[in-house]
Amino acid sequence: MLVRRRHPRKLAALVSASKDGALLAAVMGRFGVEQVRGSTSRRGPQALLEMSSRAKLGYDLAVTPDGPRGPRYVVQKGVIALAQVTGLAIVPVTCNTRRKICLKSWDGFQIPLPFSRCELILNQPILVPREACEIKREELRLELEGSLRGSSRD
Repeated sequence: MLVRRRHPRKLAALVSASKDGALLAAVMGRFGVEQVRGSTSRRGPQALLEMSSRAKLGYDLAVTPDGPRGPRYVVQKGVIALAQVTGLAIVPVTCNTRRKICLKSWDGFQIPLPFSRCELILNQPILVPREACEIKREELRLELEGSLRGSSRD
């Protein structure tokens, strides 16, 4: 998640442009989250521009960092590029719950059961300097990946 330090917050989330993403987008809409449809495989550059525009309007941004096709737990370059362009910090967030349904999809999508307790972990923010070179961006991508893996119980 890329965040600012002010309240109240408006949130825009990057949601897959697939049919599966439509269901997630509908649920997010019910909670007042704006959706930007796109991914590394569909509408990627356009989605990056739309997310950047939302950041300029004061939105916090939410991105699933392993992309629409994975591999699972491997952070894709898009979240690093978005942080570099917008100047927003990346706050690695994980959610752990014991009582859940795990789908048999590539990402093992998890649905917490009703009344389950969820542990939400916000890790140390990661800043991507605007002048970061390819090597620095890769170092930060690996740092983000390690932070997320380190706080997940999966």
